[in-house]
Amino acid sequence: MKNACDKSLRRQVDKWLAPAPAAPVHVTEFGRTRWGGTRYVRVETSSPAGLRVLFFFRHDDGTWCVFPPATDRRKLTAERAAAQVAAVRL
Repeated sequence: MKNACDKSLRRQVDKWLAPAPAAPVHVTEFGRTRWGGTRYVRVETSSPAGLRVLFFFRHDDGTWCVFPPATDRRKLTAERAAAQVAAVRL
């Protein structure tokens, strides 16, 4: 089993965005998802290639990942499907 420290928000930001002193990382949004109440953080940094943005989601075991927990993904998929059906009916 992996140590939860390996999936801390700081480690995930370092892994995915590799911030440098010349290009600091900024938290630009945080809150809870509307479909499951999962905590999330939006992080931005800029590089010569342009702006880079990632969302990190807090899982039930306390780790942070770039994908929402499985239960939230199912709720999100169901919500999108319902929205598509509603759009077709219009």
